[in-house]
Amino acid sequence: MKRATLFVLLLLATLAPAAPAPDDYSINVRVTSSYNIYAGPGTNGLDVVINAKKYQLAGFTRGGLLALGDYKAKLVKDQHQTAYESTQEYEFLFPDNKTSKFTVIGQSE
Repeated sequence: MKRATLFVLLLLATLAPAAPAPDDYSINVRVTSSYNIYAGPGTNGLDVVINAKKYQLAGFTRGGLLALGDYKAKLVKDQHQTAYESTQEYEFLFPDNKTSKFTVIGQSE
């Protein structure tokens, strides 16, 4: 019986998702505006500043609008099809160690 319990505990430990490593989220993101986008439930738009550049991001949140303020993020997708086109996606790390991905849908000066 003890072996079976130990086996189940070890199995669950290997299947549990690993907590995100905070050191991987080295990009500072300032959220200046948060709004609903009517592309489906939970779809939100964000106006942000990353490295002194203004972007518009879109993604899903679980609990409504994202609070304004500073967040840590990492760039998880950075494709450049040509010298003048790109696709980027950022993953935000929230204080409760949950994450959410946001795609760049606009940029401005």
